[in-house]
Amino acid sequence: MIETTDHIPPLDTSTAVALASGRLGDASSVLGPQQAPGGRYLRAFLPGALAVSVQQEGKDSVPLHVAEPEGLFVGPLSDGPYLLEITWPGGAQITEDPYAYGPLLGDLDLHLIGEGRHLELSRALGANLATIDGVHGVRFAVWAPNARRVSVVGTFNSWDGRRHMMHRRGDSGVWELFVPRLGSGEFYKYEIVDRDGHLLPQKADPLARAAQLPPGTASIVPRQASHVWGDDVWMGARADRQGPATPISIYELHPGSWVRGPGGDMLDWRGLADRLVPYAKAMGFTHVELLPVAEHPFTGSWGYQPLGLFAPTRRFGEPEDFALFVEACHAEGIGVIVDWVPAHFPSDAHGLARFDGTALYEHDDPREGFHKDWNTLIYNFGRREVSNFLMASALYWLEHFHVDGLRVDAVASMLYRDYSRHPGEWRPNIHGGRENLEAVDFLRHLNAVIAERVPGAIMIAEESTAWPGVTRSTAEGGLGFAYKWNMGWMHDTLQYMERDPLYRSHHHSEMTFGMAYAYSEQFILPLSHDEVVHGKGSLLGKMPGDSWTKFAGLRAYFAFMWMHPGKKLLFMGGEIAQGREWNHDGEIDWDLLCDPLYRGVQALVGDLNRIYRDSRALHATDSVPGGFRWLIDNDRENAVFAFLRQVEGDAPMLVVVNMTPVPRHSYRVGVPHAGRWREVLNSDATQYGGSGVGNGGGVNAEPRPYGEEANSAELILPPLAALVFRYEGA
Repeated sequence: MIETTDHIPPLDTSTAVALASGRLGDASSVLGPQQAPGGRYLRAFLPGALAVSVQQEGKDSVPLHVAEPEGLFVGPLSDGPYLLEITWPGGAQITEDPYAYGPLLGDLDLHLIGEGRHLELSRALGANLATIDGVHGVRFAVWAPNARRVSVVGTFNSWDGRRHMMHRRGDSGVWELFVPRLGSGEFYKYEIVDRDGHLLPQKADPLARAAQLPPGTASIVPRQASHVWGDDVWMGARADRQGPATPISIYELHPGSWVRGPGGDMLDWRGLADRLVPYAKAMGFTHVELLPVAEHPFTGSWGYQPLGLFAPTRRFGEPEDFALFVEACHAEGIGVIVDWVPAHFPSDAHGLARFDGTALYEHDDPREGFHKDWNTLIYNFGRREVSNFLMASALYWLEHFHVDGLRVDAVASMLYRDYSRHPGEWRPNIHGGRENLEAVDFLRHLNAVIAERVPGAIMIAEESTAWPGVTRSTAEGGLGFAYKWNMGWMHDTLQYMERDPLYRSHHHSEMTFGMAYAYSEQFILPLSHDEVVHGKGSLLGKMPGDSWTKFAGLRAYFAFMWMHPGKKLLFMGGEIAQGREWNHDGEIDWDLLCDPLYRGVQALVGDLNRIYRDSRALHATDSVPGGFRWLIDNDRENAVFAFLRQVEGDAPMLVVVNMTPVPRHSYRVGVPHAGRWREVLNSDATQYGGSGVGNGGGVNAEPRPYGEEANSAELILPPLAALVFRYEGA
């Protein structure tokens, strides 16, 4: 043991200056236990400390000597573990030395991170509770390959970046540090000095699994996962519940504005579980889809500009509470889909933007890396560490939280380099084309990995172009999604419904054209939040005419949608015909249900869900040609549509829709079978708020040819209404 500090080599001037200014590249090279020819010694850099002593078992406490630069303490050190006794102006602290610990991450972790193949990235990077050599604490790790120095800062070190400077693990770009005696709940960030010596704004942890409630921006050391899942029955049957031949009807919602609690406060996950789950079940929805719940700094983005891709937003409680919400849904047979945003991220200073002083997660060239529409930055999908980060995020939601599917936002913006750009504002790919080849590779790899690791989970693309093979398997050259939103169908049919019925005859194809490509992909028909924001009004408000006509038109449109091939999605409020545009700062206008017209629409949606779910003819062939046949698709003058839904082993369903406010008597429709066709739904029924015009519960088809059918029936078509019949036999 060295008896004096005479044998401890002083720091050279440049190293001392770098240490004092927080510019030293790897503090572990000079701090912690060191070896000199004269024996073992210790350096501890603790700016602001008044005195430091070393405690070792069986030995007297040994004061460390003050050295240069200010805050540096040095002294002899015997073999074996030791503790630091630190005297601060406000009191004393006894703790282990963070620099007493060797490498934390294993070589395999670093290799997989470097290769972009670490699929459980949150177990390697971020803040993880750990016990090392019997000492409890937190292991921090972050990827910042171009930084000169990285420190973890927080309430535990007065946000002083000189106190806990991290170790750099060779060429991996990973920095790590074990902070002893730290526990869950601590606020922290990373303080980074770039390669030119500039101090950057403090950064939130990209791999944080919990974050401070906005407007705070700190990350939080998470609690140890303690949720014990009890949804084995659901998970075991999930694949059979979410396939293309199953009924899928999705209730899309913004958790913060579905319903508010007393005083207008947002419900937390437990409150939502208590109220939303029974509501969704009673309404017959098979799934709920949540607008993004990853942590996001700006509430007005509705979650579509996230920065915490591994952290459920604190607005609704702890991560454990989110797990309880998912399990509550599963217990009632309801799947959970979460909107997930890998296309872009906001440029907030505490986020991913120029994270280590360079364009690390984004592209340096704004022609590739900046979204003009949203003032956001585009991920560099061609960088393996970035694609690994995104893939690990997707898997985290699916595996850790048992989420049943991810709806991938803004896929079109990922696929095309010229998305929303003028000539000269984008860079072609290596072949001179407009396709983003790196994004295509990322999406294919993502979907292939998820299909292998999380069988039964579904990936849904919000993709608005004619990109081929979005839902074709990756083995067949497709993107590998399970479903794609049918934006074309939504746009065309809504445009038709907004027209005055007097002029609909000139736009008949807007309702029929969707069947020309209905089987090109596995589609979801979406009436999403995008259609009731930014001045677009509400679904009810899109319907022309007086109040009666508006409600009748909306009911007829809903019935047409639920009977049309394709899975279903409806944004909250649509099911009660909310008349005003969605406001994320409020809640659904639930008091409208005091009016029977609004209650009627709600009752209709519930019945549509049940008929759709219980009739295999209406869902088993959603993606298979042969399950649909037009019976009348050319009656432009009367704006009438009629079609058949059918599947082997189930009774066929006849759907007839009259899109004018004129009732039509003795309207003949050809059908494949003579006999009784029972009326199972009439959107003009009085219980839905309609006029009650109908067919007395059914019609009898006779062997009288009409059109291409050998049999036919005469119907009474209510005004602005849809009729659904089920064949019951001769």
